[in-house]
Amino acid sequence: MLLDAQTLLDAAFAEGFELAGLTPAIPHSDHARHLDWVSRGLAADMTYLTDHRAQVRKDPRDIFPQAITMLCVGKLYNTNGPKDHTESTEHGGWISRYAWGTRDYHDVLREGLERVVARLKVQLGQPFEYRICVDTAPLLERSYARQAGLGWIGKNTCLINEPQGSWFFLAELLLPFPTTSFNSPPPDRCGTCTRCIDACPTAAIVEGPSGWELDSAKCISYWTIEAKTEASAELKQAFGNHIFGCDICQDVCPWNRRAPLSEEPAFQPANACPPLEALDEQSFRDRFRKTPVARTKASGYNRNVLVALENRRK
Repeated sequence: MLLDAQTLLDAAFAEGFELAGLTPAIPHSDHARHLDWVSRGLAADMTYLTDHRAQVRKDPRDIFPQAITMLCVGKLYNTNGPKDHTESTEHGGWISRYAWGTRDYHDVLREGLERVVARLKVQLGQPFEYRICVDTAPLLERSYARQAGLGWIGKNTCLINEPQGSWFFLAELLLPFPTTSFNSPPPDRCGTCTRCIDACPTAAIVEGPSGWELDSAKCISYWTIEAKTEASAELKQAFGNHIFGCDICQDVCPWNRRAPLSEEPAFQPANACPPLEALDEQSFRDRFRKTPVARTKASGYNRNVLVALENRRK
């Protein structure tokens, strides 16, 4: 069965995705770059990037053997909250924009792609097997999103769409059918701009053998979300009031100046700048259990709050 490409794209747009594109579900040349990045220790202690899953990322068919076509989608999460961390309240901590909402984006995007599948089943008049990936599967999602025409990968390592910026969640739908056409990657439009590099307070964006890349061991997002240990005293001084993630490299990006706002209720800014107060286990669960912030657990969240309080006193 040959699927019409526009039918697939229209199904994604109809179910609330602002970006959509198609690419073959085959190995990507960026896999070698990923393995090199891992081998040089730039993934820090994120074992889900460095263990056996690093090799699985080579081919989408390793996670769905029937895969022929990949539908890549992007869902906007930019909302009308504080402009950046400097606009947080006097006693507030900064939470990364992607975690401001009241629901985990994994659930929202998965539900959206399930609706795409349901729409396609009706149009095709038959069931079919598929695989949905929302950043937890071992897949080079930014590389495939670029290949599917959703944007280019900027110097800050984020996917950037020319008219809409970089405030997007990415997800993929692996399908067992060929399609009439695929999209093409857009040109890189970062040019000579280095604003993200210059603005990073910990110099986490470094020049590698194949271009700019992220040194996770210097990244505020790594230390406030992923790390199980504490950063050095010198590094913590650069964290400011960040208690979950960091958006600085996107805040300063010129392509985000006119980024549209998401109307998705789940992403509206309920948790943008919480008070710099430690929370007990129950209070933490009550506020964050259905949001991305739950990833840090109360212990990690309170650790980050203490760092922010110490920085405020200096």
